[in-house]
Amino acid sequence: MLPAMALNRWKSNGWTVCGVALLSFAAGVLVTARANSDRVFELRIYHATPGKVEALETRFRNEASKLLAKHGLDAVGYWVPDDAPASGDTFIYLLAHPNRAAAKQHWAEMFADPAFQSMMKEEQTDKLVQKVDDIYMHPSDFSATK
Repeated sequence: MLPAMALNRWKSNGWTVCGVALLSFAAGVLVTARANSDRVFELRIYHATPGKVEALETRFRNEASKLLAKHGLDAVGYWVPDDAPASGDTFIYLLAHPNRAAAKQHWAEMFADPAFQSMMKEEQTDKLVQKVDDIYMHPSDFSATK
């Protein structure tokens, strides 16, 4: 049997690969996107505290998604895996940014927002998230999405 730490690393890497595959699928919905060589995508995979993924979804539905939009963070979509073991503790979303500098600026604006700071204080109390994987990516030269 694998030691717990090796198993956790394998699961985390496995979900990162699954997330990248999900991104490939999600990119298909962006067919209307104009070509832009600076455009980047940000894949965010939240590993929820066991039993709290539904509460995390609710937080995104009611608060976080509105804050993202308010600060120019363009959410392409939000997903929860159908299959175990990820279905019980994983929440995924994809952002599209004009470029890396815009992403940095929009995140800084959101972090400075009192509503975001209040939501983060709630997070410290509720402890909905154990870990976040954050991956910036650019489309390959043969991708339909640019």
